[in-house]
Amino acid sequence: MSDFNLHAPYGANRKKRIVGRGSSSGLGSTAGRGNKGQQSRSGGKVYVGFEGGQMPLYRRIAKRGFSNACFRKEYEVFNLSVLDARYADGETVNKESLMAKGLLKKGSALVKVLADGELSKKLTVDVDKISAAAKEKVEKAGGSVVQPAE
Repeated sequence: MSDFNLHAPYGANRKKRIVGRGSSSGLGSTAGRGNKGQQSRSGGKVYVGFEGGQMPLYRRIAKRGFSNACFRKEYEVFNLSVLDARYADGETVNKESLMAKGLLKKGSALVKVLADGELSKKLTVDVDKISAAAKEKVEKAGGSVVQPAE
């Protein structure tokens, strides 16, 4: 096969289905919309969450209390076991190094280090947040933790 013999795989290009063009077309009369009802009419659509006139679920459930959904901070979480596997002795763990090693996708993401696993290398950890247990393990291994400016 040459480089210029390009074609779509079998089944990729299918003929457009033309509906409502007589009974011999296979999709005549009701044109695949069923018989009567709102969905068979032109413009007959219902909004998302419509329950046929019954009070919709999103209106039946009480809205009480405070939600911090718009103020929530999402953290990318890394465990000490991952850092121990990917970093050499004496390296610094920060957003730039995490991105360089392919562990962090977005540089704008917040990073938190958790204490799952053991740490056998001396690392300098400079991230947005670190758990107390993780901080203790890093310092026990001879590393240091740079406190973020909050």
